[in-house]
Amino acid sequence: MTRKIELLAPGGDVEAIKAAVIAGANAVYCGLDTFNARNRASNLSFEDLSGILRLAHKYDCEVFLTLNVVILEQEIPAMVKLLNKLVNSGIDGIIVQDLGVFNLVKKHFPSLDIHASTQLTTHNEGQIEFLAKLGATRVNLSRELNLPEIKTLTALAHQHDVLTEVFVHGSLCIAFSGQCYSSSVSVGNSGNRGRCSQACRDEYEITAAGNRFPLNLKDNSAYFDLPQLVDAEVDSLKIEGRIKGAHYVYTVVDSWRKQVDKFVESGQLLEDDSNLHRVFNRDFTNSFLQGNLTKDMFIDNPRDHSVQHAVQKYNAISVVEIKEARKGLHAERNEIGEELAEKIKYLSIAKQPLAMAFSGSLDTPLCLTMTIGDNDKVHRLQTTSSLRVASKITLDAEAIEKRFKNFAINDFSVEAFDCSELDENLSLPYKELTELKNQAAFLLNNSVPIVPAVEVPALEKHQRITSKPSMSILIADEKDLPLCDLTESDIYFKLPESFKKGCNKYIDIFLRNPRLIPWFPAVLIGKDYLEAVRLLEQVRPAKIVSNNTGVAYKAFEMDIEWIAGPFLNTTNSYALLTLKEELNCAGAFISNEINRLQIRNITRPDNFKMLYSIYHPILMMTSRQCFFQQTVGCNKPAIEDGCMLKCTKATTITNVKGVSFAVDKQKGGYPSIYNHEQFLNFDIVNDLAGQFDEFFIDLTNIGAGSKAELDKTELVTQFERFLQGDEQAQQHLSEMVTVRTNAQYSQGL
Repeated sequence: MTRKIELLAPGGDVEAIKAAVIAGANAVYCGLDTFNARNRASNLSFEDLSGILRLAHKYDCEVFLTLNVVILEQEIPAMVKLLNKLVNSGIDGIIVQDLGVFNLVKKHFPSLDIHASTQLTTHNEGQIEFLAKLGATRVNLSRELNLPEIKTLTALAHQHDVLTEVFVHGSLCIAFSGQCYSSSVSVGNSGNRGRCSQACRDEYEITAAGNRFPLNLKDNSAYFDLPQLVDAEVDSLKIEGRIKGAHYVYTVVDSWRKQVDKFVESGQLLEDDSNLHRVFNRDFTNSFLQGNLTKDMFIDNPRDHSVQHAVQKYNAISVVEIKEARKGLHAERNEIGEELAEKIKYLSIAKQPLAMAFSGSLDTPLCLTMTIGDNDKVHRLQTTSSLRVASKITLDAEAIEKRFKNFAINDFSVEAFDCSELDENLSLPYKELTELKNQAAFLLNNSVPIVPAVEVPALEKHQRITSKPSMSILIADEKDLPLCDLTESDIYFKLPESFKKGCNKYIDIFLRNPRLIPWFPAVLIGKDYLEAVRLLEQVRPAKIVSNNTGVAYKAFEMDIEWIAGPFLNTTNSYALLTLKEELNCAGAFISNEINRLQIRNITRPDNFKMLYSIYHPILMMTSRQCFFQQTVGCNKPAIEDGCMLKCTKATTITNVKGVSFAVDKQKGGYPSIYNHEQFLNFDIVNDLAGQFDEFFIDLTNIGAGSKAELDKTELVTQFERFLQGDEQAQQHLSEMVTVRTNAQYSQGL
């Protein structure tokens, strides 16, 4: 086998990155202390990053930087400043979630490779095409996919010169990444900003199935699935763990390195994965990869399972035996730790010492000799023009040092600055000094040209399309069609996440009711995506709303007007610009996670609508796994093909703080969890009505839990009156919707 298989390791801090490099990682991913989705990791300074790049590249290891969060409008200048530094850093790629960053990089920093983050929830063919058009060179596929799905998407990605990356080891989220708002809703820490508080690991009141941690999955391990991943032609095997320490990273990467090397050399696998059990784990599962979604994926304990594994390994039963098993585990860990310490003790990311010596005399060029390290590398260069007698300004040590002392500050420490061999009372045109400085910078940048800093111009402000904001409504059941007769508002019809293959039920609904506008969900995998595309082709609606970028891409190809739904997490002007310029998007919902100050300066593209949902159930998470196996219980040992289409179970779970959440499963839908409160935001209408073209209300019963169904006719009437300025309507709505919140709008990101 000759195709390269990249082993991609996590690097939460400098020591972990050293551990990954020395253990044989082909690449590491790490984050700075800003703009990354692991704020609980130690993270790095830019100075650290420079040293890490030098160290990693010495060992033929690439470095990818995580910029995998949504970006706020006021942060765009800081992001541009960072990109200006990264473009000259030697970084091998950046990992991105925000659609606006794609726009900035493609236009202004095209030499940077963009990797699409797992936060973009990539799981169907259209999304691969969407990301390829935006400029992605690599896509991190959703963790929920099985091996045949991965193989299909990888083949398509390669047709578009896009690489694929798959998580093979570490923590599993029960929710689709990028579609989990549980932390944001519960404690104001958004997973889309790297502040996930891991509500899925929380303890709940014991469920009917007897579990206290009903959302807690085992860790992922594809250690023995390597042949199938190779057959799928996956390009990168990604290990999770940027909040894990160096000991963990070294152990896991070393184990995987040996497994990959063994398979490459012999086509055989190592059978011993015991080292993986010696570091933090919640026990292991490969069920997502195998497409076997069983109860065994869960474990009713989110804490470290390594001790239990040691106890089981040694068949320890008595107190003494258990104590000995623990002692043996700690001894093994200490041995690995000592081995690691010995291997990395001479690895350094310190700045390289740089000595600069300037020399010259009358009628000779100004010469610069740069010595890096202890005479390790010497560069000699000189000006084109010769030194002349100074008339006004003298070229002395002070003038030269002022020009040169900070130009290589990130990667070098100027240890000596010697002008003793430069004669006095001489001068040189400053443009020559600048040219000498640029030559020196080029050589110190490994003879790679320095990219000049880019100034991104302010975006032009465009007026809204409508004279005043209108209202739009979402329904999901034909029985609610009479609501169409009450209003002239746009009526969206929510499509399910799963379709019966070849069934024309929803096609017929739209053909019978041409006023209905299809609303596509965020997750559409495999045949469900293909059925969604078939609906587009059969109905050819005038307009759609899509929360799925794959469907959006097909709408773009078919010249169907489309609006980006609220689950595309748009939070800045450049995200809107990406959607407009790349995919001819007609409008977008602004994320409900951001507040008034974060919204007010967002600039719309020309002829582009801005929408906002003011009333809806608050989705916390959606999963491909089943929430009912661990809550109310289910007789089926695993999720079957018919579960998505037929199951309509519902329950509640209550955390140990006494807060309950609705667990909801619609026909054709994925299991989802909703907050106990409805989102109801009057404030944005009063604060920012002039900024929006449309305010949206969700009249589906999805996520209602045990709450009584409200009179939808009355809701439509009162919301229309409220948007027309009727204060009594606001009071009436407040009395109707008693369990409500707009906390996300108040707190923002």
